[in-house]
Parts: sequence; C-alpha cells; structure tokens
Amino acid sequence: MESIRELYRIGVGPSSSHTMGPKRAAEQFRAANPGIEDFRVTLFGSLAATGKGHLTDVALRDAFSPNKLEIVWKPDEALPLHPNGMRFEGLEGGRVKASWEVYSTGGGALRDERSGETADDLYGDISMNQLIAWTQETGRTIWEYVELHEGADIWCFLREVWTAMQESIARGVNTSGVLPGALHLSRKSPSYFSKARLCDSLLKRTGLLSAYAIGVAEENAAGGRIVTAPTCGSAGVLPAVLKYVQETHQSTEQEILQALATAGLVGNIVKTNASISGAEVGCQGEIGTACAMASAAAAQLLGGTVGQIEYAAEMGIEHHLGLTCDPVEGLVQIPCIERNAFAAIRALDAASFALLSDGTHRISFDEVVETMKQTGVDMRKSYRETSTGGLAAMYKRRG
Repeated sequence: MESIRELYRIGVGPSSSHTMGPKRAAEQFRAANPGIEDFRVTLFGSLAATGKGHLTDVALRDAFSPNKLEIVWKPDEALPLHPNGMRFEGLEGGRVKASWEVYSTGGGALRDERSGETADDLYGDISMNQLIAWTQETGRTIWEYVELHEGADIWCFLREVWTAMQESIARGVNTSGVLPGALHLSRKSPSYFSKARLCDSLLKRTGLLSAYAIGVAEENAAGGRIVTAPTCGSAGVLPAVLKYVQETHQSTEQEILQALATAGLVGNIVKTNASISGAEVGCQGEIGTACAMASAAAAQLLGGTVGQIEYAAEMGIEHHLGLTCDPVEGLVQIPCIERNAFAAIRALDAASFALLSDGTHRISFDEVVETMKQTGVDMRKSYRETSTGGLAAMYKRRG
C-alpha cells in the first residue's frame, strides 16, 4: 500500500479523476515527447461522458498549451482496465509517432498496462483487521503506525494538508456568487455560516458542519484549490469535521495532524482493497470513503479506542453502500455539494455512536469495504459517473 501522500493531493477542482488525473497524464506524456508539437487525446467511458462538465478538456488544453491539441470523445467505448481510460498520441505530419494508454483511477492517481503509477509500497498488503491486530500486539495507535511507515517528516506534509484544508474552508464561507456551469447554482456556504452562528447548539452544529463542508465543495466546483480526501468531489467532508471538532473541543494542531494520519490510512485501505473512483464503484467509493475517514478522525479526536475508531469508520462507509454517482449536467455540483454536508454530519454521528458503545459489532470494516467493491461491480454503468442515469437523467427529462 502506497503512502498517504498519494491520497491527500493539494490541487484544483472540480474532479480528481476527471481533471487532476488527465492533466497529470498530459504533462507526463508531453514531457516524455519533447520534440512533438501536435497531440491527440481520446477520452473513453466516464471521462468522455462527463468530461466537459468536469472541465477535462480545459485541463488537457492547459497542459498542452501552446501546442496543437485534438480531443476525441468516445463515451460509449471503454478501454479494458478502468472506465476512465485515455489514449495519448503524439503526431508528426498526421502520423502517430508516440502513444500511451493510461487510466485515471481516482484521487488523481494514474495507472497503465505495465505497472501503473507506482509509489513506494510503504505498508505492504494491509487490512483493517491486520492493523487492529498490530495495535493490540504493540499497544500503539493507528497514527503511530503511519509515522512508523512514513517517517517523522509526514507531520510536515500533513501540516501543509491541514493548512490547505483550512484555507479552502475560509474561502468557501466567505465567497458569494454563482458557480460556473449551465446550472447557474448560487453558493450557499456564506449564508449557512452566518445563520449557524446565531443558532442554538443543535442547529449550530448542523449549520457549521454544513457551512464548512459546502464551502470546500463549492470551492472545488469553482476550480479552487482544495485537498483530495480522498477525491475532489468529496473534499469537504474531512475538513469540515476536523474544523468543527477543533473548535468545539479545543483540539491541538498535533492532535488534528494525528487524526489526519489515521483518516489517511483508512482511506488508503479502501483505495487499495476496493476503489475510491466514482466511475468504478459509484459515489459510495467517494463520499462513503470520505465519511469513513472523517468518522475515524472524529472518534480518535474525541478519545475513542482503536475498536471504536474502526467501528466509526465502518458505519461511515456502511451507510453509504449503494450510493450512485449521477452528477447533473456532468458538473460536480448537484447532488455532490450537499452530499459533502450530509456525510460530514453523518461522520460526527457515527463517531458519537461508536463512543457510546464499547466498540464491538458484528460486521467489520473490511467486510463493508469488500461489500462496497462488489456493490460497485454490480451497479449499472449509468449510475457510475456517466450522467446517463439517476438524478442526471431525471434532470435531462425536464427539457
């Protein structure tokens, strides 16, 4: 299993798999072919179906600028390894001189037929059950397991991540206006933030969590700078929960960074043993994983045991099983933005529920992750980030 540095990526939205991944692939292909001036990129499957709404074409043109670029859209065709397939071609006199087939597999990560984009395998094969067994054997914590494998400099990296997360919240709750795209969706976070500060404790909790999560999600939708956690479309969940718990429980910065480490490992386990790609398993892999990460982080910050942290993470993803990825007009706005808020609220509820228990339960986190993977396989293609089913299809019927 790779470093959590590969899970937390600081970049711009609106989509880690449709924007960040293709742009990184384009930059790599261009760098590998310095003498070529003309390029062609063919987008397959989900990348082609919702690429324009996700600004895939904008990201590609930016990466190849000022060179000539032709983009070919093939939403009804797929390459063999993943729904988000791309074929890069370098042209000279109209003839193909170089080519590369590569896949954007979620969270900005890339993979090809040879070996994919491989970071150092810091952790080996690890499941949550194996992780819990290690903590029981050593008496140490999940975040200490991360430090052991990542090294002490991981805290400097996580400090950068936390700073970027806080900055995205601050911009989100203070920026009004209309989000880009055909929906002409107005930003809501500033209004929620203002109202929440005037409410009683119960509504204030909901209001602040919503304002923070929506603020980051709106920043993402506007192409702002955010942190994948684990993806762009689910980037608001973890920052919102961390910010709220820090404010209400006076958590120190080091405690927040340790919670980020634990959350990152939870996300990495899902990414390794299932998927965080909406095009592969639906939104259960994005928002569900984000909720599991935030649930675990909150449970740790609130003093939970390792068993309670695992239980919180299990509930966070379990109660998103079957969630479809059906972005209206291919934009990371409806229902994506609101889902960040509801997942943040659910994450804190999952942590609270776990803390009320002794941490024992019948279904393990690993079993839920495997179930999520199988559910994604069984899910119809139209519900996996193609905007041809669900809410996206219903919205199109209006016209």
